[in-house]
Amino acid sequence: MTDLFANLWLGFSVAAHPYNIGFCLLGALVGTLVGVLPGIGTVATVAMLLPITFGLPPVGALIMLAGIYYGAQYGGSTTSVLVNIPGEATSVVTCLDGHQMARQGRAGAALSIAAIASFFAGCVATVLVAALGAPLTSVALLFGPAEYFALMVLGLIFAVVLAKGSVLKAMAMILTGLLLSMIGSDLETGAGRMTFDLPELSDGIGFANVAMGVFGFAEIIRNLEISQESRDIVQSKIKGLMPTRQDLVDASGAIARGTILGSLLGILPGGGAVVASFAAYTFEKRVSKHPERFGTGVIEGVAAPEAANNAAAQTSFIPLLTLGIPPNAVMALMVGAMTIHGIIPGPQVMTKQPELFWGMIASMWLGNLMLVIINLPLVGVWVSLLRVPYRLLYPSIIVFCCIGIYSINNSPTDVVIAAMFGLFGYWLIKHDFEPAPLVLAFVLGPLMEENLRRAMLIARGDATVFVTRPISAGLILVALVLLVIAALPMIRKRRDEVFVE
Repeated sequence: MTDLFANLWLGFSVAAHPYNIGFCLLGALVGTLVGVLPGIGTVATVAMLLPITFGLPPVGALIMLAGIYYGAQYGGSTTSVLVNIPGEATSVVTCLDGHQMARQGRAGAALSIAAIASFFAGCVATVLVAALGAPLTSVALLFGPAEYFALMVLGLIFAVVLAKGSVLKAMAMILTGLLLSMIGSDLETGAGRMTFDLPELSDGIGFANVAMGVFGFAEIIRNLEISQESRDIVQSKIKGLMPTRQDLVDASGAIARGTILGSLLGILPGGGAVVASFAAYTFEKRVSKHPERFGTGVIEGVAAPEAANNAAAQTSFIPLLTLGIPPNAVMALMVGAMTIHGIIPGPQVMTKQPELFWGMIASMWLGNLMLVIINLPLVGVWVSLLRVPYRLLYPSIIVFCCIGIYSINNSPTDVVIAAMFGLFGYWLIKHDFEPAPLVLAFVLGPLMEENLRRAMLIARGDATVFVTRPISAGLILVALVLLVIAALPMIRKRRDEVFVE
C-alpha cells in the first residue's frame, strides 16, 4: 500500500507538470469534440494525430491520446441526448432514454447525470488500474513466448464472442485481419509475402491506413446517407443542468452497477467500451422493477451505459500497460504511439519507465475532472456545432484524414490504400460485419507470429510446447471452451437477442 501511494505521488508530480496538464486538457477537448461530431470517431482521430506525436515528449503524447479516448466517451453522450445520433459507438444505447428525456424538456438532467456517471466511473476505474498495475506486471514476467501466443489467441476468441452479429462473420474478420497483417516482408528471411511484386507493399500495410479507412472514411460515407432533416436536434434552450435529488437517488444504483460491469469488460481483450455500454443497459433492464419504462426516458437508462463505457475505456489500459496487449482498436493505436517513441509496451514499462506508467494513470484523474468542467458549461457550444450541416463538415474531415495519412510516410500511395479500405469498411458496415475484430487481429498478427516462432525455436519445433506449459495450456483451453459455447445454437440465439435489445 505504501508503494502504491509513493507511485501515485510520482504520477501526480509528472501529470501536474504544466506541459502535461496542457496535453491532458488538449486531449480532453479534442476527445469531447470527436465524441460530439458524428462521423469522425476515436480510432480515426487517434490515427490522424499519430504523426503529430513524433515531435512531442513520450509522456505528453500518451497523456494526450489517452485524453482523446476517454474524452470521446463523454462527448458521445451529448449528441445521443440532443440529436438522437451517437457521436461514438459506445453511446448508441444512451440515445434510447437520453433523447426521450431531452424531448420531455429534461436534457439538462440527462447531460448532467451522464457527466456525473462518467466522472464517478472514470475515477473508480483509475483506482483499479493503479491497484492492479503492479500485481499484473509481476504475473506478466512469468510469461514466455508460448504464453503470450496463447493469450493473444484468447484475446481474438474474446473478440469473436463479444462481437455483435454472426460468430462466423466475426471469425471471418479475425482471419482477414491476420492475413492482412502478413503482407510485406517475412520477419526472418526478408522474402516478400503477398506483395504481388509491388514495392509499395514490401513494408506491409500501415496500421493507420487500415484504421483510418475502415473506421474514418467508411463512417463518413455512412453518415452521408443520413439526411440533415432526420437529425432531431433539440431546439429548446437547455436549462436545469443540476439533477434533482430524486434523479441522483434513482441513478446511484445504476451508476455503481455500470461501473463494476464496465471495469470488468474493459480488461477483457476484444470487449471494451461498446460491449460494456450494451451489457450495462441490458442488465439494468433485467434488474429493474419496471423494465417496460426503459426507452421512454428513465434516468437509469442514461446513467448505466455512460458509467460502463467510461469505466471500460479506462480499464482497457490495464492489459496494454501490464501485458503489452491491446484489448481494442484504440489501444492498438496506443501501441503504435509507444513504438514511435521507442517504448516497448509490456511489463518492462512499469520498472524501466515508472514516470510514464504512473504519470498516465494520474493524468486520468485530472482528465476526468477537466471533462466535467468542460462538458457542462460548454453544452451551448456543442449544440451550435451540431447545427452545422454535415455536407459542410465532411470535406474538411476528409482533408484532415488525408493530411494525417500522407504525413506518416510522405506517401500518396498510403492515401490511396486508406481510400480502398474506406470502401471495404463501408461494404462491411452494409453487410453487418463488425470491423473492430479485423483491426485487432491486424495489430496482434505480427506479435502472434513473432511469439509463435520464438516458442517453436525454443522447443526445437515441438508444437506440444503450447499444451505442456500450464499457463499457455490453460489459456488455450479457455479459448476453446468459449468458442464451443459461442457456437452452441441455444447460446447463439440468446446472444443475438441481447444485441438486438
